[in-house]
Order: sequence, then structure tokens, then C-alpha cells
Amino acid sequence: MKIRPLSIEGAWEITPRQHGDSRGLFMEWYRFDRLAEVVGRPLRLAQGNLSVSARGVVRGIHFADVPPGQAKYVTCVRGAVVDLVVDIRVGSPTFGRWEAVRLDDVDRRAVYLSEGLGHGFCALTDDATLSYLCSTTYNPDAEHTVHPLDPDLAIDWPAEAPVLSARDAAAPSLAHARTAGLLPDYRRTRTCAAPFGGDE
Repeated sequence: MKIRPLSIEGAWEITPRQHGDSRGLFMEWYRFDRLAEVVGRPLRLAQGNLSVSARGVVRGIHFADVPPGQAKYVTCVRGAVVDLVVDIRVGSPTFGRWEAVRLDDVDRRAVYLSEGLGHGFCALTDDATLSYLCSTTYNPDAEHTVHPLDPDLAIDWPAEAPVLSARDAAAPSLAHARTAGLLPDYRRTRTCAAPFGGDE
């Protein structure tokens, strides 16, 4: 597999090698050792999630309190999405920037996001199905969201009329989330995970 760093520190795009013939195909979509080698620490697997969305649905921008934060390894197993990494870490050199990666069931790429980064996506097809591997279990009291249509973020969502959940539609802007003290601190996100070879 090929692991490429994105323009936002702490995020990578993973492209697997697919081996196919007339019977179908096989690939390694996640490798603990390869990811740890590049990221510098292992991804502690605590929870797996599956998300199914209709075309035009936008989910996010979601993030968790740091510490402990929640690292995510995301891939699309059916259909296609535009996946978004958003730097919401106060003090980061790329604070407020975002990067988009197309995830689909053709190239079968994945995205890895370190703790403290915001995540969202837009479904390009009906029944777009994402699989997430997460470093911590879901804690509703530590989960937050930034409005995905915040004009200051100016995310170019590929949907004429994005469909949002009630929670995401009521989310604060990035500026309001910062003023309220909800956003992760960049320095803390860099030290919240155990180093490679340490305790998991």
C-alpha cells in the first residue's frame, strides 16, 4: 500500500494495492505495522463503525475532546464520498484549512486522521457506506461538531442542497467553537497518543 501525507499535519491518504482476476479481488486495506511506521505510533483499535448515507448527505464536522481524542481510519466500502479533514486545532499552522479526498469502491483509498482533527464527508451516491476504525469508544459527552457550511471554512461540498442532521445544522461556527473553548489545542494533540512501541 502507498501512504501519502496530506497537507494537514496528522492526516494521511492510504491507497491499497488491489490484486484482481476473473474471480474478484483481494487487498490489504489496513496494515497495523505500515501505518505505525509512517505515523510514528500504533493505531489503538477500540471501536469499529459503519455509516450509510444517501446522495447529498453531509456529515460533520465532528471531533472529540483531547485528551484522549479519537484517531480514525476511514474507507468507503460501497459507493463514493468526498471525505474531509479539517484542521480545528488552535495554534496549528494550518488552523481552519481543509483537504478533500475522494473515497470510493473503485480505488478503495482510506484516510487516517490523528486525534484532534475534524472529520466530515459528503455522499456522492446513494447508500454510500463508510467503515471507520477508531482509537477510542464513543463518548457523547466528549463529542462536538462544527457547522459544515460555515462560510469561514468555505468548504466546497459537492452537493447542491446538502442534507444535514439536526445536530450538525445547529452546530456552532469554527469561530464560536473557538470562543467557547471547545476546540482542541494543537500542542496537546501532539502529545496525547502513546509513542510507537509504548503502551496501547
